[in-house]
Amino acid sequence: MHIPGIPVHVEKDTTLRAKIHDPCGLTCTFCHNEGTPVAPDNRHRTIGDFTTNGASGRVSIYAATNGATFLPAAIPNDEGFGEALTALRDALDLTEVHLTGGEPTLHPRVAQLTKIAVDSGFRVGMTSNGERGGQVLPACAAAGLDRVNFSIFGTTADELAQVQHARYRVPARAQRKIDALKRSIAMCEKYKIKASANIVVVDHTHGPRVHRLMDEYSPHLTIRLLNSLDHGTASIAAIERVLAERGAVPEAHYVTAGVSGARTAYRLPDGRRVFFKQIRPVRLPETCGGCRFNNGTDCQEGFYGVRLYRDRDGLYQVGVCIQRMDLCLPLEEFLTSPLLAEIRDLREAEYRRLTNRAAG
Repeated sequence: MHIPGIPVHVEKDTTLRAKIHDPCGLTCTFCHNEGTPVAPDNRHRTIGDFTTNGASGRVSIYAATNGATFLPAAIPNDEGFGEALTALRDALDLTEVHLTGGEPTLHPRVAQLTKIAVDSGFRVGMTSNGERGGQVLPACAAAGLDRVNFSIFGTTADELAQVQHARYRVPARAQRKIDALKRSIAMCEKYKIKASANIVVVDHTHGPRVHRLMDEYSPHLTIRLLNSLDHGTASIAAIERVLAERGAVPEAHYVTAGVSGARTAYRLPDGRRVFFKQIRPVRLPETCGGCRFNNGTDCQEGFYGVRLYRDRDGLYQVGVCIQRMDLCLPLEEFLTSPLLAEIRDLREAEYRRLTNRAAG
């Protein structure tokens, strides 16, 4: 959402998302699980017959239709991970790797993976619900972890329970998860890890939980408000209302060339920064051109960047869309494919166009 009169900053996308393993202790009803099927529910099923309604209670909302051809496996802390990162770094001029899952803090070697990525020349971030951050973030900080984006689905036990699988809608269980999240955020502040909170605002009824988040958590935590694509203008209006209620003043707009991310920064009266993050309609010209989801309704995140996976056969796979996992390629094949050049060309063309627009 561009607001006239504020500066526009354009940066190139140089980030890789790496799904380091599949396990997660939450059962959020809207989880995309980075596009891969939930591993424990599908380990005995064949390709093309993956279920999204297994015994774990977890979901991967696109798995029934995205053509996934492999199950995810944990990335080990060995030289193979470093080699995969280095190959993609050199091919795409990458500077940052973002560890995802599943829940990354549950990976028993997450600090070692962080160190491998740092030693490979990357700044390292993580997306987390905070389940074991209290235990592992100190070691991750020592390994060089730069920042954590916390996904916050509820500020009270009742709110979190409502977005879990029916059998896990237990307030006491949800409260344990919220307490773990708070410990993780406190660890970030203690160990100088930058921390932000991603919170989706569906409509005006979600306003109170956003206000609670701002009131109850340390200003060390940067707030990022995301609109719900399924709720359209009602979601955007709710975010604008929250910002107005806090006296937020827009100060800058940030656009990432080559992917669909954009955000507007606001400053609150107490000096805290809040970001309104939205999805731009960015597509890969050739790859997305004939896609059945390529319309204003079905394509949920556009081209959001490159993702790295490891499959059950030990191969690294590279993906470009969680709704089209059939586009994934083995790493070695991706490095020599036209898809790599298409990604680079899109990034450079967008950067030129957006910088020219910002300058004009």
